[in-house]
Amino acid sequence: MSFGEPIALRGHADLEQVAGATPLDLRGGAEAQFIERLRAGEGAAFDRLVSERSGDIYALLYRLTEDAEEARDLTQETFLRAFQSIDRFRGDADLKTWLYRIAVNQARNRWRWWRRRKRGETISLDANMGQREEPLSDSLRTSGLNPEQETLAREREEVLRKALRALSRNFREVLVLRDVEGMSYEEIAVALDISMGTVKSRLSRGRIELRRKIESSL
Repeated sequence: MSFGEPIALRGHADLEQVAGATPLDLRGGAEAQFIERLRAGEGAAFDRLVSERSGDIYALLYRLTEDAEEARDLTQETFLRAFQSIDRFRGDADLKTWLYRIAVNQARNRWRWWRRRKRGETISLDANMGQREEPLSDSLRTSGLNPEQETLAREREEVLRKALRALSRNFREVLVLRDVEGMSYEEIAVALDISMGTVKSRLSRGRIELRRKIESSL
């Protein structure tokens, strides 16, 4: 197995599909108008933002933490922060990228919180699976595959997930945003508040490290 199929990280049970959210389709001036409604404190606009983006944000946070309860809590925190800071949104990125940046920062803050309490650097990632809620992806079956193919697909996905969990936070973030979420280098740079050069460097090094971890587990 090699890291030549980043789509496999999405899993055969895509979390966005589980969430059932319909992405916001805002083109041209439509996004600017929607943002003005958010800035004006319009309840219907925030309801729409939450209902149509919560699936994306939850999926991202679940992949960063591998903990369903943490991901739910951090999703709520993300939208709370968005509500509190919408007046400072400058529009230098699209709304989705801005939300992703807030979500990543919330995940980082929680990671630091756990470290301060000496619960372990990767408590959300390395905790005993038997002590946590079953991940959403584990509760669904893969359509279109026979049982043997499904078993092999699940085994491959688990190898990828374990390798991803073992990466440092910096590598994991860029790999999830690029190879799972499909974001551009520019969007990742904005979301993580780093340069494009740093994005490319971390992505290259992260892929090498991920490949090494996958190969060592086979």
